[in-house]
Amino acid sequence: MLDNSSDFNNATQTAAVPPGVHYNFPALVFGILLILVVIFGNVLVCISVYSEKALKTTTNYFIVSLAFADLLLAVLVLPLFVYAEFQGGVWSLNMFLCDGLMTMDVMLCTASIFNLCAISVDRFIAVAIPLNYNRKHVDHRQLVLLLGTWLLALAVASPVIFGINNVPDRYSRKCKLEDNNYVVYSSVCSFFIPCPIMVLLYFGIFRGLRRWELARKAKLRSSIDACRKLQQAAIATALPPLAGAIPGSLPMPLTRIIKRDLDQSQLNDMDDCMKQESPYPRQYNANFIPTITFSHDQHSKKGAKINSRERKAMRVLPVVVGCFLFCWTPFFVVHTTQAVCFTCEIPSGLTSTVTWLGYVNSALNPIIYTIFNTEFKKFFKKLFRNCCSTRLV
Repeated sequence: MLDNSSDFNNATQTAAVPPGVHYNFPALVFGILLILVVIFGNVLVCISVYSEKALKTTTNYFIVSLAFADLLLAVLVLPLFVYAEFQGGVWSLNMFLCDGLMTMDVMLCTASIFNLCAISVDRFIAVAIPLNYNRKHVDHRQLVLLLGTWLLALAVASPVIFGINNVPDRYSRKCKLEDNNYVVYSSVCSFFIPCPIMVLLYFGIFRGLRRWELARKAKLRSSIDACRKLQQAAIATALPPLAGAIPGSLPMPLTRIIKRDLDQSQLNDMDDCMKQESPYPRQYNANFIPTITFSHDQHSKKGAKINSRERKAMRVLPVVVGCFLFCWTPFFVVHTTQAVCFTCEIPSGLTSTVTWLGYVNSALNPIIYTIFNTEFKKFFKKLFRNCCSTRLV
């Protein structure tokens, strides 16, 4: 709450520099390092998707949008925030610049969480209705999601542009959102509504993945049963006449071959298994032993499922969302509490800490991609290897 004493406010605002300003050098050093890490990591993400064909998937286009929001945060918001933290939280620049900072801060943080929410919607569509999902190119539905995230983020931040921060007796040495009602409104729109939606969507995604895995294993078990019946029929009828036609003895019993094929199939998708060599010995292929075949067209119509690469990419997304919630939940809780509870005394150190924690999230996403996503990891290793070899030459 602002002090009601206008004389005190006027006297404070006339001072060129408030007395007892403490320059926070650790905040300056940490802030510069954070800016460099955010820029470096997110630029790598954008370059990798642009230059690597294996990474050109619709999910990664949403990840690029998220990385772009983090890049803008590092370029437009973090330098001014670090400058203010270096001066002990004192704002010594123009208030118009402060309003611009608050606008970009609200918009980019909102764009980040809306991008994560759009990713969850996109993944849910890929699992729930895979036949209507375009995995390689951005279609009109995904384009609407991408544009919608930024337009909604701009809509949430627009009241700051139109002067909601220009309250009477505004203290010019603090740069913050002045209207408590707007703080609650922006927090609800940017965090408290999208996050539960995101969690519910991911719950539905993993339920769908689990059902698909169970259906795939059931298909494999039915295939094994059919192959065993075929083996028994071959032993009873076709095997004795073919004994002289097949040179030598069979390498291994057919049941062992089927079990080996099951173990291999559990490590790959059904699509990958269709492309593998037949698990039967080569002697069978030359003597017209009847085998069970699956219709590829039938599989593509009913199966249109998620391939191995997409499943691996999905595993990293909950980690990204979990880190986002861990980093930003304290920020929104603290700032909403400040806006709602007028008698609560929240230390300025706690407010500064949760704000830093929120900004750290922009540096964590590229690290998460490197650790948990195989395709990104391969590209980063190849890029660093090429850079090192170029320097050595």
